[in-house]
Amino acid sequence: MAGEDEDQAVPAAEAALPPVSGLDAKAAAAEHARLSDVVARANLAYYQEDAPFISDAEYDASKRRLEEIEAYFPELAHEASPTEQVGAAPDTRFAKIPHRLPMLSLENGFTEGDVESFVQRVRSFLNLAAGAALEITAEPKIDGLSLSLRYEGGRLVQAATRGDGAVGENVTANARTIADIPERLAGDDWPEVLEIRGEVYMSHADFEALNRSDSGRVFANPRNAAAGSLRQLDPAVTAARPLRFFAYAWGEVSAPFADTQMEAVRRMQDFGFQTNPLTRICTSVQDMLAAWAEIEQMRATLGYDIDGVVYKVNDLGYQARLGMRSTTPRWALAHKFPAERAWTRLEAIDIQVGRTGALSPVARLHPVTVGGVVVSNATLHNEDYIAGRGADGSEIRGGKDIRIGDWVEVYRAGDVIPKVADVDLAKRPSEAVPYVFPDTCPECGSPAIREEGDSVRRCTGGLICPAQAVEKLRHFVSRAAFDIEGLGAKLVEELFRDGWIAEPADIFTLQDRYGPGQLTQLKNREGWGEKSAASLFQAIEKRREIPLARLLFALGIRHVGEVAAQDLARHYGSWEALEAALDTARPAAVAHRLAEEAAQAERAAAAAEGRRARPSEARATALAQVDLPEEAANAWAGLIAADGIGPVLAMSLSDAFANARERAAIDRLVVHLTPLPPEKRATDSAITGKTLVFTGTLEKMTRAEAKARAEALGAHVAGSVSAKTDLLIAGPGAGSKAKKAAELGIKVIDEDEWLAIARG
Repeated sequence: MAGEDEDQAVPAAEAALPPVSGLDAKAAAAEHARLSDVVARANLAYYQEDAPFISDAEYDASKRRLEEIEAYFPELAHEASPTEQVGAAPDTRFAKIPHRLPMLSLENGFTEGDVESFVQRVRSFLNLAAGAALEITAEPKIDGLSLSLRYEGGRLVQAATRGDGAVGENVTANARTIADIPERLAGDDWPEVLEIRGEVYMSHADFEALNRSDSGRVFANPRNAAAGSLRQLDPAVTAARPLRFFAYAWGEVSAPFADTQMEAVRRMQDFGFQTNPLTRICTSVQDMLAAWAEIEQMRATLGYDIDGVVYKVNDLGYQARLGMRSTTPRWALAHKFPAERAWTRLEAIDIQVGRTGALSPVARLHPVTVGGVVVSNATLHNEDYIAGRGADGSEIRGGKDIRIGDWVEVYRAGDVIPKVADVDLAKRPSEAVPYVFPDTCPECGSPAIREEGDSVRRCTGGLICPAQAVEKLRHFVSRAAFDIEGLGAKLVEELFRDGWIAEPADIFTLQDRYGPGQLTQLKNREGWGEKSAASLFQAIEKRREIPLARLLFALGIRHVGEVAAQDLARHYGSWEALEAALDTARPAAVAHRLAEEAAQAERAAAAAEGRRARPSEARATALAQVDLPEEAANAWAGLIAADGIGPVLAMSLSDAFANARERAAIDRLVVHLTPLPPEKRATDSAITGKTLVFTGTLEKMTRAEAKARAEALGAHVAGSVSAKTDLLIAGPGAGSKAKKAAELGIKVIDEDEWLAIARG
């Protein structure tokens, strides 16, 4: 993914975050989980769905901060972390092809210092003297889709995308339609087995022509167009798209065909491949930076997208000695370009509500051309970025005090998502006033709450907010929630789009409305039949009885994850008891919400007056002014005292149940269900009181099922191996956790042994 230079690399939303060195373990774990989710979803959107939802610069910044957190808090590092992943899992629509040699990603650099460090690391690793020669090649980094081509006996036999680096998608038929990819290698001195790797891309001119055509889809940029065109199920569609291919690397070969990177590039050209003519050899850091600057200056005139320059050690013997890290080679570096920028007038600020309820400000701009694209909208990050001050009145690092009518600098981060970078205060109109961020959701009118320490204001409408409806339904049917066989995220989206399902309760009336005897029936939808429709209805019926913890998790209430849902279920035992407790505690929840607002107001006043804030006193004073019924105070105390439940989660839960429209939606759902009480914890099993860790792939039960069973047997399930771990259950693909367990002398068992324990 493309990125930016040092002064642009960290978006303002990330720049406002505290230094990692100042985080405590709890805050680090929370941020690590948030960033892991963002990066994992970004990988899927970029590599598999060809539809990125964040900029490359935000992606790079998020991943760098993840790496920094894991460096300070090594217990958070694990093999499933996005920092240890390459790309995304192959699309299930295509056959899978294992790569005989992994297709790795590249280490990113953004500054001259990063380039100097790269060269120094290489020299140090190779133990080269200061004056010893070291050649480095420099080539444009093509912004396209990585592709591997396998030739046997000079003939193309297989083409695969990168996928997750270990397994790719079989796109052989589509690759054969690309003119730059020879069906047979030129000459006769190629290795018997030769795997050529490179990038599929689309030129600017062809991209514009494609978007003007009647193809039925308008692509956001040439990279998305190239990726979407190559990954078509019908090769005829790919053949109609003007795709190109640059070769720049290789995988498995039956015999060496070059001694240097530059010679290999020339040999690939002899074999009939297009290679980039701007590739050159550098002999110093100064040469490398000069090549980068020269290629950057040519960027707008190349006719295809590049997002940086790739440096590679030229000597292939040196490359072999340097070897690989888990996800990147030590002998290469991608030096990213900064984003392109322009100035224009901010005409309005609109608020969009995301699928998770986040209120995001969008700048409506006087149209301006940035990097060859006309930009009229740009993200404004968040509330603090616009205001320039936080809720406590203190100045926010990176805040801009942006107002309607201002002249703003716009840049296209990673050449994908436009962003507002700065404001020219000298050109501010005299009538411009500070922007007031809304405290209600523009979609459903529900309160929009901003929790302490959070940079995002979120709609509390939950199930009844139109902007969140699809995401809530997708969550509802997810594996850890209702997990209805045959009713996955894609089908839920289709049924929502067609008006068949609007909220979770509608799932359980689907048969009454679209089953046998109805005018419109599920069995008559395209791709359906009587048997498949009956199977889905049967699967839905089976889920009318649902464990209480799964139901609570499925509601998608903020902060109520799998663990918290289990804690609530164990604490209250039944849906009726939880519901009664929340209703009784509501006056106390309102009082604590008002107390928190008083504490925030005290912080703001103190900041404005230059004195020390006393939020605790303000909070206590506000609570003292409320005459709380004893039963409400007791119910609230019981809620926040529950294992794993604190004031923030309790407030979120209370808000959801107190919202009349969301409560009505929950009631409409629960009337169709029988929530089952939690399984009683064993007190005398073989693992009661022990700490377990699961790693690798479990093949006979899901990780969630294994965790639930272990806890039912009285065990504690941890996420990482430590001296406190009693037992490690290792499935296929176990990595660093198994190694650490061996070092600590911790007992390791396989899944079959675990099943024997789980079954008593």
